[in-house]
Parts: sequence; structure tokens; C-alpha cells
Amino acid sequence: MVEIFYEDWQEPVFFSFELSHWLESLCQKEERELIELNLIFCSDDYLLNKNREILDHDYYTDIITLDYCVDNQVIGDLFISLDRVKDNAHQNKADFSTELSRVIAHGALHLCGYGDKSPEEIKEMRTKEDFYLSLRFR
Repeated sequence: MVEIFYEDWQEPVFFSFELSHWLESLCQKEERELIELNLIFCSDDYLLNKNREILDHDYYTDIITLDYCVDNQVIGDLFISLDRVKDNAHQNKADFSTELSRVIAHGALHLCGYGDKSPEEIKEMRTKEDFYLSLRFR
């Protein structure tokens, strides 16, 4: 269901059955079925190149979500810059694990149909992220 990959990143990221179960639960609560979710951890430079190549955007980002969902089945790739996650955690005075979970939840929520372009969508996305983080870290 959930697989971890590394692109140009040497430090392993702790992965547990609990993370997979949390993502499955998130999808179920959003009335979706988690079929396949690949978490690809990488550096800023790797993700910047992907952002240019895939989205024609020339800026750093913490995540790129590639959506292959069919109906209510969640299938996708989450490319995550661990450099960005570390910087975001520092800026937000959060620990790395919490910030990484927020970014993963953000990508999973995109795959469940949530956007983040308008102020209303951003507010709804943040509310959902906070809700699912509260379930992960209770």
C-alpha cells in the first residue's frame, strides 16, 4: 500500500506500520480506498528539477503530488523534499516528525480531492491537516 523510496538522499527516514495505518485511516475517513501511495524522499535540488520538469514551476517546494486516482481509489506519488521539511519545521518551531507528517497529510489530502489554490481551499486544507495530525500524535 505505502512504499518508501529515496532519490539523492542518504539519511533514512523512519517508517513504521503506524504511518501506513494512519494514511489508510485518513483515506477511509475521506471515503476513499488507499490502493498505492509512494513516498519519494529527496533533496531540494531534486524536487526543484521535478517542479520545473513536471509543472513548469521554477521554485522550491516541499511536496509535489502526482495523482493517478481512479474514482475513489487513492493511487499516487508524493515527492517530498526533506530539505524543505527541515527548514519548515525550524521556521514553524515544530519538530521534524510533525512537519513531515503535515506534508504527507497535505499530499494525501490532494489525492482525496482537496485543493489549495483559493483562500477557502487553503483554510479547509489546513483544518484537515490539523485534524489528521491530531489523530497521528495523540
